[in-house]
Amino acid sequence: MDLTQGTFQEKQARSKKMMLWFAMLSMFMMFGGLTSAYIVSKERPDWLNDFAMPYAFYISTIAILASSITFHLAKNAIQKGLQQATTLYLLVTLALGLVFVASQFLGFSQIIESGYHFTGKGSTVTTSFLYIVTVTHLAHVVAGILVLLVVIYNHFKQKYKQGQTLGLELGAMFWHFLDFLWVYLFLFLYFFR
Repeated sequence: MDLTQGTFQEKQARSKKMMLWFAMLSMFMMFGGLTSAYIVSKERPDWLNDFAMPYAFYISTIAILASSITFHLAKNAIQKGLQQATTLYLLVTLALGLVFVASQFLGFSQIIESGYHFTGKGSTVTTSFLYIVTVTHLAHVVAGILVLLVVIYNHFKQKYKQGQTLGLELGAMFWHFLDFLWVYLFLFLYFFR
């Protein structure tokens, strides 16, 4: 396909999607670097080998996977012209995103209640790495929630309709990326203890 062909709107849509792909790739590379540092640090004598993942992180994983499904359903609904269904799916996606954030903080408190700290005198290299990786992802999720709020606002302003869904598509792409990234991090942290 010749990327120089098409209408101005088609070219603009392709360029925005390409920029988002580059941004997501650079974010993934950053997390690749963090997980590589985690693997290298695992050889330290003070590494905690018996550290268990907090239960709340399992809940957050389910929440973000479900939110990815509801965002996909919202995208499909708007492409079919189903405004009310789109509204419902977008609001459920937002609620699930907030459940993800809340369960992440609950997971942090569970780690602290277990006697592990992220910084200071009671910290370990293991918990510090866990904190850095999850808080960095959490910051990206907050950005994703802001994107989702913009998508919801634009949906209520009726900017999306059949054939005009670029903003919603970009928001969904980013949200699915955040979902994939968390599943990668969760599985990584679960199996590389």
